[in-house]
Amino acid sequence: MEELERRKKKAISAIQNVFGTEEDEDGATLFVTHHLEEIEEEYWRKHLGKSKPEPKEVLDILVLESHWGDENSDGMDTLDFTLPGNVTDYLISVSFDEVGNVEEITMES
Repeated sequence: MEELERRKKKAISAIQNVFGTEEDEDGATLFVTHHLEEIEEEYWRKHLGKSKPEPKEVLDILVLESHWGDENSDGMDTLDFTLPGNVTDYLISVSFDEVGNVEEITMES
């Protein structure tokens, strides 16, 4: 589980670093923009204490939904993050290369 925690921290850091950039327009940035428009204010109040959070604040409540991959990586080639509370079917997927570096961040459904 140490490797999972290491990759989780690395993934969250990569998401935060690329957020709002042109490189990430179809990844975490799209995920956050979409959910700020679609999710009710009560949800944001419950999870962030305000009805209209700043976009970057949404990243602070991401939870690890699943991880998967081949046996050589102990099923940790890709980590999928989402919002808490089963409020969406969308994920931010973070893929790692064979040495454990973040390779790609995408929004999936």
